[in-house]
Amino acid sequence: MAASLPTDQGFIDSDVYLRLGLLVDHGKRLKKPPALLSRLASSLERSLLLYDDDNKLLPMLQSPEDDSVVTDFDGTSPPEITISRYLDRIFKYSCCSPSCFVIAHIYIHLFLQRTRSFLSPLNVHRLLITSVMLAAKVFDDRYFNNAYYARVGGVSTRELNRLEMKLLFTLDFKLQVDPQTFHTHCCDLEKHNTDGFQIEWPIKEACRANKETWQKGTPDSLCSQTIAR
Repeated sequence: MAASLPTDQGFIDSDVYLRLGLLVDHGKRLKKPPALLSRLASSLERSLLLYDDDNKLLPMLQSPEDDSVVTDFDGTSPPEITISRYLDRIFKYSCCSPSCFVIAHIYIHLFLQRTRSFLSPLNVHRLLITSVMLAAKVFDDRYFNNAYYARVGGVSTRELNRLEMKLLFTLDFKLQVDPQTFHTHCCDLEKHNTDGFQIEWPIKEACRANKETWQKGTPDSLCSQTIAR
């Protein structure tokens, strides 16, 4: 991972990486989720404050064309798991490097920008698992196949394959991230302090501590079907 993202001390502040938990000795695995995950969850959850209880963009933020934007990542209903627990789940079972979550954040930002769509409760989970999977394939030395990531993300393998191709074509297969962009996103994520901020989701916690049953569940146990087919 370090070789994929060379640093230039002229503009890179390595202390940011240390505080986010990105600096890990080669071959070693973190025993607990890095601070980066809570910052990322906070950032994504704040974006979802733009939506009402019916998962629709707040009226004062809508423009005539906004309501018609439905992406391939939109489900019929929000998954029954918080973003924070979903990120922890991906981190625990994907075994990818922490940097992949920063890369995923960049991919999601580019996707939303190029499709002129918004992050919503209906698409955030699918965007996360697809983006993290792609990041691991590009930047990590070892990664799993799509069927495994589909199990981790709670979607079918067929659907994840389709979402992967959608994301690849939207990004024009340009998946490399330069050090400056990576560092900028790290600094942005660090600003999201989770102290005193939590969104109460009117849903059940699908992944409780020490009660992971995803291996026995069906691939669709976390995410509902998508709207676009």
